[in-house]
Amino acid sequence: MLFFTIPEHLNAFALRNKKAFYSIFFQAVSETLQAFAHDEKYLGGEIAFFAVLHTWGQNLMDHPHIHCVIPGGALMENGCWKHCPKNFLFPIKPLSVLFKGKLLDYFKKAIETGDIELCGNLQQYKNLPVLQALIDTLYKTQWVVYVKPPFAGPKAVIKYLGRYTHRIAISNSRLASMDDKGVAFKWKDYADGNRQKSCL
Repeated sequence: MLFFTIPEHLNAFALRNKKAFYSIFFQAVSETLQAFAHDEKYLGGEIAFFAVLHTWGQNLMDHPHIHCVIPGGALMENGCWKHCPKNFLFPIKPLSVLFKGKLLDYFKKAIETGDIELCGNLQQYKNLPVLQALIDTLYKTQWVVYVKPPFAGPKAVIKYLGRYTHRIAISNSRLASMDDKGVAFKWKDYADGNRQKSCL
């Protein structure tokens, strides 16, 4: 399983330009994975995978990310299957760098063509120096790509991702309390050692 995330600076662009932004997000992920798969240093063949978009995090705030499930190998030109080395698919850091470059290239082009509209709170980026400052920041930011071996086998991975596509944003088991002030719910803070927290 691979997880591709974008920096929070891009959340507002995704929220206001869902179709255009998520299209380039998926395209950048796909091209990144195919580039590494075709590279002789890694697999040198054709891979297949499926991807699921998730647009919020545990705390229900905007957090667009894509989950990918990839078999551990590739189909070679001669029709044979080549397994990836044990416990290794692709190196994370170069994967992250290529993904960042591809997505930002598509992002800049989508702004130039108007596919990504600078409306609402994004109008400030019509000022070219402001837009360039954002892009410079995005290039300097470390983007998170995470690779995880399948837990408990392929069926468990499919079941896990299936819950993402067939459930509401929050389940009853995460509700902690309710009073006149609001509803409190539990969430897991991955940035803080997976500690369970609650918020109102």
